[in-house]
Amino acid sequence: MVIYMTKNVGIMGGTFNPIHNGHLALAQAAYEQICLDKILFMPSGISYLKNGVLDVRHRINMTSLAIKPYPYFELSLVEAEREGNTYTSDTLQLLNNHNPTINYYFIMGADSLFQIESWHEPQIIYSLCTLICAIRDDYDKRAIYEKGKQLKSLGAKIVYLDMPKIDISSTNIRQSVTNMIPISNEVPYEVEQYILKEKLYYEKNI
Repeated sequence: MVIYMTKNVGIMGGTFNPIHNGHLALAQAAYEQICLDKILFMPSGISYLKNGVLDVRHRINMTSLAIKPYPYFELSLVEAEREGNTYTSDTLQLLNNHNPTINYYFIMGADSLFQIESWHEPQIIYSLCTLICAIRDDYDKRAIYEKGKQLKSLGAKIVYLDMPKIDISSTNIRQSVTNMIPISNEVPYEVEQYILKEKLYYEKNI
C-alpha cells in the first residue's frame, strides 16, 4: 500500500504582468507564517477579469526567472495552458482531483477578499481551499475581519497574514517602462533585464 504524505501547498495566482517584488514578498510571508511546504506560482491564461494582458509566453518566462532563487517556489502552467477563460474554481477542482491528499491555500490580498463573491463559482473555491488573506497596515482590519466572518458563514476557510504595505504595482511598473523610468527597485534584476531585452511595455496600454 502506498502512503501519501499530506502537504500544505500555496497557490499564488495572477496575470504577473509583470511579476514584481511585492508578489515575491507576499509569497514569502505566506510560506513562513502559514508553514507551507511549497507555493505554486500560476500565471493566468485568458483572464475574464482583465483585458490587454501581455502574451502568456513572456509572463511565464518572467515568473520563472523571478522564482528561480527560491527552492520552495514552483512554476505551474495549469492556468496558462488552459483554453478559454481562466477560473480559480476550475483550477482548484483540477488540482484536488489530481492531488486529493494535498491541502491547498489560495493567497490573496485584502482587496480580493472583498471581491471574491463576484468570482466564478465562489462556493467551489470555499470548499476546495483555505484562503490566505494578507492584511496590510493601510487597510481597516475590523472591516477585513467582518468580511471574513461573513465568508466563513458561507463555508469559506480563512487565515490571515500580517505584512507591511509594499507600494508596488504591475500597472505602475508598465507605466514606468513606457516612460523610461528605472524599475530596478520593483522587480528582480533578471525580470528587469528580460523586459529590456524583449522591449516589453514600451507601448502604452499594454
